[in-house]
Amino acid sequence: MRVIIKKDYDECSKWAADFVAYKIKRFHPTAEKSFVLGLPTGSTPLGMYHNLIKQNQAGKVSFENVVTFNMDEYIGLPPEHPQSYHYFMKENFFKHINIQQKNIHIPNGMTRDFEKECQDYETAIKKCGGVNLFIGGIGTDGHIAFNEPGSSLTSRTRIKTLRLDTIKSNARFFDNDMTRVPKTALTVGIGTIMDAEEVMIIATGKNKAEAIKHGIEGSVSHMWPISILQMHQHGIIVCDEEAVSLLQPETVNYFKEIENRTL
Repeated sequence: MRVIIKKDYDECSKWAADFVAYKIKRFHPTAEKSFVLGLPTGSTPLGMYHNLIKQNQAGKVSFENVVTFNMDEYIGLPPEHPQSYHYFMKENFFKHINIQQKNIHIPNGMTRDFEKECQDYETAIKKCGGVNLFIGGIGTDGHIAFNEPGSSLTSRTRIKTLRLDTIKSNARFFDNDMTRVPKTALTVGIGTIMDAEEVMIIATGKNKAEAIKHGIEGSVSHMWPISILQMHQHGIIVCDEEAVSLLQPETVNYFKEIENRTL
C-alpha cells in the first residue's frame, strides 16, 4: 500500500488530480482503447474535480477518450434531482470537461429491475476491459461507496440498505432532514473496486482518522471495509495530517520517508 500524506485538503486534492491526469496521459487513450476511470461523489472529491477541470480547460489533459463508471446512486431519485449522483457529477465535473456523454456510466436508481441493472453494470465494466483507476472516499466508519461495515469483501454491484449513521451523515445534503434521505442505493461492490488495476482512496479531516487507522494499521476486516485496500497490489491512500493523527508516529514517518525518497 502507498500512503500519501499531505498538509491539508487542498494539497490532497491537487495531488490526486495530478495523479489522475498523469495516469490518463501516460495511457495515451484512443477511441479504440479508452482509459477507464471509477469515480466517487460527495464532498471529498470536489477539490480533485476542480483541479482536473482546470487542467482540462488549460489543455493539459483530455477526457475525450476516457470512460467513467460512478460508484453508486440513490434508489428513487431521478437524474435531475439536485441530490442525485447523476446531477452531482454533471454539475461538478462532467459539464465542465470534454467527456463524451456515451462514455459516462452511473447506476440507474429509477430502474424497475434492480438485479438486471446491477448485472448490466458489471458487464459494462468488463466490456471496457476493466477499470484502470478506481477513485473513492471513505466514511467515518470505513465504508467505501455504499459498502458499509459488514459488507462482503468480495461483493459485486448490488442494492444496499443504508445504515442510520450514513443516513445521518448524508442528511446535510437534504436540509438536515433525515426523512428525505433515501434509505437504499445501488453500489458497486468491494470486489468490483478491487478488480481495478489501481485504487486510490482520498481521506481528509480528523473525523476520518479512526477509519484510516483501521485501514492502514488494523487487520483486514469486513467491519472496516477500507482495510481491504491492504490486499490490493496497487492501492493508494491520499490523506492529510489530521486524517493520520491516530496512526503510530513510526507509521507516519515510514510513509513520509518512502515518498521523500521517490521524489
